[in-house]
Amino acid sequence: MRGKRGIALAAVAGLALVGVAGTAVAEPSVDAAGRIDRQVVQRALDEMARTGAQGVQLRVNDGRREFTARSGTARVDSPRPVPTDGRFRIGSITKTFVSTVVLQLVGEGKVELDAPVARYLPGLLPDGDRITVRQVLQHTSGLFNYTSALPLDPDGLLEFRYKTWTPAELVAMATARPLDFEPGTRWNYSNTNYVVAGMLVERVTGKPYEVAVGQRVLRPLGLRSTSVPGTRTDVPGPHAHGYIRAGGEVVDITEFNPSAAYAAGEMISTTADLDRFADALLDGRLLRPAQQAELTATLPFSGGYGLGITSEQLPCGVTIRGHSGGIPGYASLMMSTPDTKTRLTMSVTFAPDPGPIAGYEELMNEVFC
Repeated sequence: MRGKRGIALAAVAGLALVGVAGTAVAEPSVDAAGRIDRQVVQRALDEMARTGAQGVQLRVNDGRREFTARSGTARVDSPRPVPTDGRFRIGSITKTFVSTVVLQLVGEGKVELDAPVARYLPGLLPDGDRITVRQVLQHTSGLFNYTSALPLDPDGLLEFRYKTWTPAELVAMATARPLDFEPGTRWNYSNTNYVVAGMLVERVTGKPYEVAVGQRVLRPLGLRSTSVPGTRTDVPGPHAHGYIRAGGEVVDITEFNPSAAYAAGEMISTTADLDRFADALLDGRLLRPAQQAELTATLPFSGGYGLGITSEQLPCGVTIRGHSGGIPGYASLMMSTPDTKTRLTMSVTFAPDPGPIAGYEELMNEVFC
């Protein structure tokens, strides 16, 4: 649900995780391709658990070999390690799935990227005749970010954690405010854009957007551990727990009604499934060539954000593409080199108290540089 410009577990670091340092669980010291030092990777994860995360699980894949690593604990009150096959809330990585479906519809001639949203969703947006589908996918629509109107402090979260929201209610929160800027003139990350995108998929396909995602992405790729939970509050299968502190008490926030995020951030997945998705998407196996080019096309002011995916150059000069995500209790990352030869997927669970997290830069440098 939450997102940041650029890549990032800067999105994770920016979420200021801190918590109980868990017991590191070391994997065999074998690298992915004779290049990545797994001891360095493990040291970075241990630093994340020591300084901030309740737990972290990671998967690295070079297309030929892969390895997993983890650190911290699955629960604040138990020494049980984080499961390396655990499911987690992927937050804004949901946007990449939704954008993929929209671009598939574009390739089939059912949607035009530069058509106004009002063509497909008449009456939804006061400025729907001036906001295009492309601008929605690229966060250049100017739509106010509805999550900025939600009470996302710990006490506020507890008040609505089980509330069911409709997409129309989420959009209404945004359209009650004026546009942040004239459509197409600036870039600003807004979850409202992808609520609109999910509603567009439903209108064009005549099916709930989760059905379209399932039929077009999850089933063809065999992503059996990935789901669109709707109003389901639990995380199915093995998983680590995320926490907040509210009223001076530690609160397990793992149970959460993700309808507050809808198509902007509700999905659940695993590192293995996200790795397979990133590989297929960036390898051109989900989109036609014209739409594949649109996927990563950016504007000078879009901060490297394309259509549901971001590109960023690391200090070492390597470019990586993907998306990060955050939702109460969880932060996530899905990143790959453009040729998919090196990929990283990761989940971080929140400890009860906020604070800085260390180890991210060392991790990214070792895996990609």
